[in-house]
Amino acid sequence: MRLFATQSEYADRVAAAVEAENHCTNQMRLLIDQISMQQGRIVALEDEKKRRDEECGQLKALVKDLERRGLERLVDKVQVPVAAVVIMACNRANYLERTINSVFKYQGSVASKYPLFVSQDGSNPQVKSKALSYDKLTYMQHLDFEPVHADNPGELTAYYKIAREDCSNSSTCIIACINFFTEMLSFLRSLQMGIGQSILQAQLQPGYHTRSCFLKTDDMEIAPDFFDYFEAAADLLDKDKSIMAVSSWNDNGQKQFVHDPYVLYRSDFFPGLGWMLTRTTWDELSPKWPKAYPCCYFSLFFFSLGSSLGQFFQQYLAPIKLNDVPVDWKSRDLSYLIKDNYEKYFAEIVKKATPVHGENVVLKAHDIEGDVRIEYKDQSHFEIIARQFGIFNEWKDGIPRTAYKGVVVFRYQTPRRIFLVGPDSLRQLGIKDP
Repeated sequence: MRLFATQSEYADRVAAAVEAENHCTNQMRLLIDQISMQQGRIVALEDEKKRRDEECGQLKALVKDLERRGLERLVDKVQVPVAAVVIMACNRANYLERTINSVFKYQGSVASKYPLFVSQDGSNPQVKSKALSYDKLTYMQHLDFEPVHADNPGELTAYYKIAREDCSNSSTCIIACINFFTEMLSFLRSLQMGIGQSILQAQLQPGYHTRSCFLKTDDMEIAPDFFDYFEAAADLLDKDKSIMAVSSWNDNGQKQFVHDPYVLYRSDFFPGLGWMLTRTTWDELSPKWPKAYPCCYFSLFFFSLGSSLGQFFQQYLAPIKLNDVPVDWKSRDLSYLIKDNYEKYFAEIVKKATPVHGENVVLKAHDIEGDVRIEYKDQSHFEIIARQFGIFNEWKDGIPRTAYKGVVVFRYQTPRRIFLVGPDSLRQLGIKDP
């Protein structure tokens, strides 16, 4: 009996020891997992610190560069900057060079109003070297180490990179540019008041609205009147708060669809190329910036292979007509573009157009001398008509490209205007269809 009791006690102790060992092993594994997690967090924090240090370095470099360029010359001339010109670049040094040269060709006389910034997304050494080879621009670099994942299968991640660049890069580059103008304008104001504040310590004064003018990507050229156009349009941004942005791009700006370089249109569709907006608008939109697809005569694409992989290039982009008529926009009356004025103006020209119905609308339109109005029933019907004419047939969020109140306007081979009118467009414009 004693032997049995001793064996039972021994067995209980062994079981307790095994259980204790298992518990210890589990605790050790848990501890190892916690250590691994902490190590992962440490690595992530180190990467975040590295990224922030690099961004901080870029901002410091920007400040030094601005100081090096002698901002006093701007103060001497007392010229208020209109906008920063920001060229977004990535990995195409030859395209960047062509774009920069296009800007410099017309920027010289207005350089103090439109300082040039190149913002590189990524670390391509050729792009960085090319940007730094110019002494009349400010270079900034945006390094993003986070992987890009598309929301839907088959989507190009490049569009997500572009959207991220527009927003994240804006946090460093665009805002830095805007802050530069904020500081510059405030300094000029302080100078008039006899206060010798430094530029970097100055604060935004009431009544000033700084803007950013984007050439969006490194594959665009500009027209001779590009800067004059944006300076005149800046007044519209101040006067009419219903205008979100001013763009220099026309999706239906192919040479066969344009005629008059003096005419401007409002649109409910954001073209997303060569655009300018106020800082107030940017502050409102930046927290809502989309993950992808953030989305004229004064700017022109020349790329054939990029984020779109050449999509639509030959049909829609290669034939774009770059305006070659220098227009003195500041001397022109653009008040017709103010919202209330424009609705009346646009409704009147649409109303006067000759309605065309039925089949073979292209042929029918060709036989009419004046403007033509063609009504489409829905998106699929619009796409059929658009393809017949050869204009963009794409929609985004229920809006055709370039449309205003559902109306898409373009020239067709002659000065005649073609108005593709939506099923509810006439009502929105206050036109009673006879």
